[in-house]
Amino acid sequence: MKRATALRAADTARAFSALGDATRLRIVGRLADGGPLSIVRLAQGGAISRQAVTKHLRALEHAGLVRSRRAGRERLWQLEGQRLADARRYLDQISAQWDAAIARLRAFVEDAPA
Repeated sequence: MKRATALRAADTARAFSALGDATRLRIVGRLADGGPLSIVRLAQGGAISRQAVTKHLRALEHAGLVRSRRAGRERLWQLEGQRLADARRYLDQISAQWDAAIARLRAFVEDAPA
C-alpha cells in the first residue's frame, strides 16, 4: 500500500514539476480550450517556435499530462485527463488536511482560558 502511495506521489510530483513552467502551463491551457491541436496551431500567435513547443510537449508527455496521435501528416496533441484529475485530487487532499488543521487550531484557541 505504501509503495503504491509513493508511486502516485512521484507521478503527481512529475506533473506539478511540468506545470511549474509558464510556457507549459499556457500550452495546457490552450489544449484545454481548443481540444486536440497540432504543434503548428500551438505555436501560432505566440513568441515561441515550433521546436520550443515540441520540447515543452515532450516534457508534458513525460509527465503523463498530454498524449499525441497521428492525423494525416500532423501529430495532434491532447490533454490526458486522468493525470490532471489525479493532480487535482492530490490538491484537494492537501486542502482538506489544511482545513482540518485550521479547524483544530480554531477549536484550541476558542477553548483556551482567557
